Amino acid sequence: METKLKTAEEAADGPFYLEKVYIPQDSEDDYQYEEVMADDDISLTEGDEDLEAAVNAVRDLTDDTDTKKVSSAKQSISHIPETVDDFLRNFLLKMGMTRTLDCFQTEWFEMQQKGLLKIGQVDFVPDAYSHNQILDNELKNVQKERDSYRQAALKAAETLVKLNKERDFHRMHHKRVVQEKNRLIEDIKALKKHYASYEPALRQLTGKYQASLKQKMLVSLERDRALGHVHNLEATLRNAHSSPAARSTPRQQGDDKTQHDVERETLSQNSNSSQCSPAGDLSANMKHPKDSEFPASSRVNPYLPQIRALQAQTHKGPYFSLMTSVKANNMPISCLALHPRKTIVAASSDDHRWRLWGLPAGEMIMTGEGHSDWLSSCSFHPNGRGLATTGGDTTVKIWDFAKGCCVLTLEGHTHATWGCSFHSCGDFVASCSMDNNAKVWDLNSERCRYTMRGHVDSVNSVAFLPFSNTLLTCSADKTLSLWDGRTGLCAQTFYGHQHSCNHAVFNSLGDTIASCDSYGVVKLWDVRKVSAMLSVDTGPHPSNQVALSPCGRTLAVASNDNSVKLIELASSQVTSLVGHEDAVQSVIFDHKGEILMSAGSDGAILVWS
Repeated sequence: METKLKTAEEAADGPFYLEKVYIPQDSEDDYQYEEVMADDDISLTEGDEDLEAAVNAVRDLTDDTDTKKVSSAKQSISHIPETVDDFLRNFLLKMGMTRTLDCFQTEWFEMQQKGLLKIGQVDFVPDAYSHNQILDNELKNVQKERDSYRQAALKAAETLVKLNKERDFHRMHHKRVVQEKNRLIEDIKALKKHYASYEPALRQLTGKYQASLKQKMLVSLERDRALGHVHNLEATLRNAHSSPAARSTPRQQGDDKTQHDVERETLSQNSNSSQCSPAGDLSANMKHPKDSEFPASSRVNPYLPQIRALQAQTHKGPYFSLMTSVKANNMPISCLALHPRKTIVAASSDDHRWRLWGLPAGEMIMTGEGHSDWLSSCSFHPNGRGLATTGGDTTVKIWDFAKGCCVLTLEGHTHATWGCSFHSCGDFVASCSMDNNAKVWDLNSERCRYTMRGHVDSVNSVAFLPFSNTLLTCSADKTLSLWDGRTGLCAQTFYGHQHSCNHAVFNSLGDTIASCDSYGVVKLWDVRKVSAMLSVDTGPHPSNQVALSPCGRTLAVASNDNSVKLIELASSQVTSLVGHEDAVQSVIFDHKGEILMSAGSDGAILVWS
């Protein structure tokens, strides 16, 4: 005899109940089971062969069976308490006592079939047992929740300890920072007091420095006057010796020779004193027969009427569009220079060569090769027949277009040269270098006339004021300086940039300076007041070069962010011209300010109209 049990899962671990019992015919005992006779409700009489009556009888029987099933289903919905035998079976099954369960079931069903079970003994199990089982299940669930809460509490305690440690660490770090801050504040106060104690000495030293500069200039002028007087005396003596009336007695000749020797000694003394001057090189202050004379500083710019006419024109705003593009080189172009009278542009590049381009057509006119390293800048001769170039080989080269070659190489810088600029007379060219110096070269005597020392870092650009002896330099020491080209002395210094100054230029009238630095800050300076008039931030990318339009209303900036920045000076409005594929290194306006040309590290020259 086999028994199949089913668990009720409506509640957690609910009671077990018996679903169906299978009793095989072959039993181990000798008990004889009685045969159960089938119902005779659907039996047909022998004489009744009516098929329709049989169908009706089966249909009626089916309806009665369905009705009984529905009524029994409705009754099964109500709660039936667990009986004693089911309770015992569930208990034995729950405890795993399968052999005892088999014995119990065998004996129980035998007694039930024999009728030996008493009705009072097989009644339902009291509710207390069922309630105890439910409470037991709830107790187990509560214990599980308690264990989970205990684990969560332990994790929370660990987290709290960790947070307390971090809080203590940050609190200690904060205290240390506050202590260091207080110490720094005390040090700053002490430094301020210390600096204040040096201010009187600094003012006194500044006054002495200004006085020594004035005295040096006076000494230089006196020296030049004495040298001129000596040269005049020498010329007079030469004329006197060469004339027939100059013949005299040996004694007189001896006296004249003695006087000539005295004058020679005076000249040598003056030369030695000039060599000791810090304004120039040792050999630069010695008079050379081929030295050029600086023109008078009172000259008037002959192009002033044209400049004023451009300034009087109606301003249309800095609106430029790309007109043409010329792929001038496969390597970066470092500088552009405009011909004094024609729309011809010179471009220096990293391939050790310079080229002349006719714009806007984009035709290459000439090329020159002679530097042993990259070129950094170029500048046209005022007559337009020559070119000056500088580069990484520390030299300055002068080129003649008619001869098509280099006619002069100027050597004297100890590091790479960054820029050059011709004097308006064409006899002098200035250069600047990474050796912290700027030099003025005389093209006739082919030597350095003056070395301008004063910057404490690389001098990045140099420019002559048109039709003047004034020279402008800017340096990586964040300053700009004005120099007297005749004496090599610094006349004025501009302070205001917070970073390395990369380029500086004069405007057409010479009363304003534009400069830019390595953080994209562009400044406009008033030369007369020695102060900044305007400051515009175009950064954070470096600005490599600036150019003022001839009318003086627009400023173009070559930026490292592959664009050309245009600044409307009246409103400080900044617009960008985008077209280069790499950093823009140089930018220039044409003579009328209607065309803008730019070049950069992508090797292209863009023409904006």
